[in-house]
Order: sequence, then structure tokens, then C-alpha cells
Amino acid sequence: MIAIRHLTKPELEAGLEHIRQSPPNEGVLNLIVRRPQTNEREVLAEGELDLAVGLVGDSWSQRSSSRTADGSPHPDMQLNVMNSRVIALLAQDKDRWPLAGDQLFVDLDLSADNLPPGTRLAMGEAIIEVTAEPHTGCQKFVERFGADAMKFVNSAVGRELHLRGINAKVVQPGTIRLGDVVKKI
Repeated sequence: MIAIRHLTKPELEAGLEHIRQSPPNEGVLNLIVRRPQTNEREVLAEGELDLAVGLVGDSWSQRSSSRTADGSPHPDMQLNVMNSRVIALLAQDKDRWPLAGDQLFVDLDLSADNLPPGTRLAMGEAIIEVTAEPHTGCQKFVERFGADAMKFVNSAVGRELHLRGINAKVVQPGTIRLGDVVKKI
């Protein structure tokens, strides 16, 4: 991985117009990342989405959640989806995209207005559903992309556009592939 300087608030804000131009109804799946263990990433050309475990081989189903009463994995946080334009801005190099910790990176408008909870997205053979659980980032996100990046994605505009991404769950299992069309249904 290449060491890259974290962008400043003005540099990040300069990228907003490009992010706002993300397609609203039909985009592309640009990256699939599996997290087999904490801090491990596997970039996939093809993945399998499953009702019970999310992305097959990903560690979501073994991760505890502070948002469930018993600490079990949160069913509405099975998949993390991030806008490709946002991560391209933050990471500055595609080799650094997996550091965000999300599994699916799409060129699609993820804003609250465009994809409210309950919206379904078809990709490959699978369908996922946007959930209401917020996706806000963590300390690792700050370490990897900088404090200004965290403030940027969690600002009022950042939350409205879901710059940190969205949570989703699998509602129809199936195979997904790099380059698949992602379509709002």
C-alpha cells in the first residue's frame, strides 16, 4: 500500500460536485471486498451473497455488535456499501479502497433522498435492501483517511449524501461480479 497524505477539508469539499453526479437509478459495482478476519481484506472478482451470512467468506457473521442486545451481529448491518466516487477521493489510490472496511463499492447515488431504508438494489443475481442503521465510521477510518475525512463524511451534507456509506442486508441470494450493473428497483 502506498502512503498517501490525508486530504484537507477544502480538498474534500472540492470533490462534492463529482460525488453529487453519481447516477441515481443504475450504476456499477466497482469493487467487492471480503473481510475474512479483522484487518484482513480480500479483493474479489466474484462473490456470493447469502441470506444468512451476507458476503460468503466475510467475517460479518462472527462480529459482535454494540447495537444488538445480546452483542450478536446486527442483521441490518450485514453489508456495508460505499459510493465509489467518495472512496476514490478519500483513498486517492484504488489499492487503498479496501481500507474503508466496506464490502461493496458502487457508482450510485447513496443519498438518503435517493435510497431511503427499504429501497432494493439488484446486482448480478442478488438483491439487497437498504436498512435504517446508520454507517458512521470508526477510529480505524480516521487513522486510514484522516480526521478531516471523518468530519467530512459525518457532516450534515455528508450524512444527507451518505458519504460514509449505507448498511444493507441480502434479500435474494446470488452471485455478484465486478462490473455488474447495480439497479434501483
